[in-house]
Amino acid sequence: MDQSSTPLFSLLDKFAMKHSTSFHVPGHKNGEIFLEFASSYFQQVLKLDVTELPGLDDLHAPTGAIQEAEQLAADFFKSNHTFFLVGGSTAGNLAMIMACVQSGDKVIVQRNSHKSIMHGLELSGAKPIFIAPEFDKEVGRFTSPSYETVVSAVQKHSDAKAVILTYPDYFGRTYDIKRMIESIHHYHIPVLVDEAHGVHFSLGDPFPTSSLQLGADIVVQSAHKTAPAMTQSSYLHINSAFNLKDKVAYYLQMLQSSSPSYPLMASLDIARSYLATRTDKDIEKIISSVFKVREILGRCEGLDVLPLTGKDDMLKITLHVKPSYSVQQIILGLEEFHIYPELTTDRQLLLIHGLAPFEHFIPLEKAVKRINERLKKDIIHATIDISKLFPEPISELALTYQQMNELTYTNVALDRGLGNIAAESIIPYPPGIPLILKGEKITKTQAMTVNHLLKQGVTIQQRTKGIKIYNKG
Repeated sequence: MDQSSTPLFSLLDKFAMKHSTSFHVPGHKNGEIFLEFASSYFQQVLKLDVTELPGLDDLHAPTGAIQEAEQLAADFFKSNHTFFLVGGSTAGNLAMIMACVQSGDKVIVQRNSHKSIMHGLELSGAKPIFIAPEFDKEVGRFTSPSYETVVSAVQKHSDAKAVILTYPDYFGRTYDIKRMIESIHHYHIPVLVDEAHGVHFSLGDPFPTSSLQLGADIVVQSAHKTAPAMTQSSYLHINSAFNLKDKVAYYLQMLQSSSPSYPLMASLDIARSYLATRTDKDIEKIISSVFKVREILGRCEGLDVLPLTGKDDMLKITLHVKPSYSVQQIILGLEEFHIYPELTTDRQLLLIHGLAPFEHFIPLEKAVKRINERLKKDIIHATIDISKLFPEPISELALTYQQMNELTYTNVALDRGLGNIAAESIIPYPPGIPLILKGEKITKTQAMTVNHLLKQGVTIQQRTKGIKIYNKG
């Protein structure tokens, strides 16, 4: 197939050139009505923002350009079928879970999964069996579950309807998922993978191998994380001996808008073509840029640039702030020169380099120089040991989702909630991985970790202070 082609974008481009008269939605009428001060930003995109007119195909029943664009994506990513997602990887994660799991079914889930996975479990009414990740002292955080934990969970719960894993983690670290998948398949259980941060893995060396090529049954990728697609654009790939395509399609049309965005879909078409047409020279420029950025950041006296290993995605650059300094000092120095990291924790910053080679290194060099000039030893904040945050390798919720729906709850201070069952999840964002899960008993370590992160300025995605706990019946 001609991977340089963009059938959906090209069709929309031709349609826009017709300057047609609109007696249909959307209301901006091909960009004719819009606030003038914003028009210069939106005008060109609005010409592509159309609806399911004759000849423009339908995402939920594609037979034309959308179907061709999805087929090109399947060919490049080497899947049996690829769906375009306009509801982000969230929509894909929800759909893949609901396609495999029904109310009361067991499903084995990596505990440090994105909140959308947890929401999918709740919507399906499943009975999750959580497998804890290992604490990796090398990088100072939880990464992935061990092979032994995965196998043990599958052996104990061989009636599970699916196993859900995250690969890579938010920081780009991978693991031997192939070995896990092979063992899980021995029990005839499908493996569903949230690979939101791995859309570029299909470029091959020097990037890690996609779980899609390592045997996963369904893989969801956020195209907008590192490929040139618009925010909220993602792919869902199926490469499975299990009959899942029709079920996934059914839930996608249920969960996604009945009026999907054509600009988002066109950007998926463009992103696939972009990835598929990268040359060795392009990759060399990216690698050179990554190492240049790492070298500049390495001049900063207050932090360590974590080294790359064979398990890491080189597009992710993790900065570990030295004990005598504060994360805030580093952040303020970067922001002074309009440089913004993707993620901050109490001791680390994550920068996503992406596939665009840097050409303007001067702002970064100036930021590092300014940080070094102003860097002062900070009061050493108390640290806590989070390595025992998930003490049990295999665990379950204290209540089923069905039981939770029947209970009332009360909002209390976090410390007063100890020993009670959480009626909401506590989620630092990003990365969107719950520290406390809805339906589990709140432990002292969890409460200490949340309070510690709040003191360090980490954002918790929460509408009210404290935590909701279920009232005892």
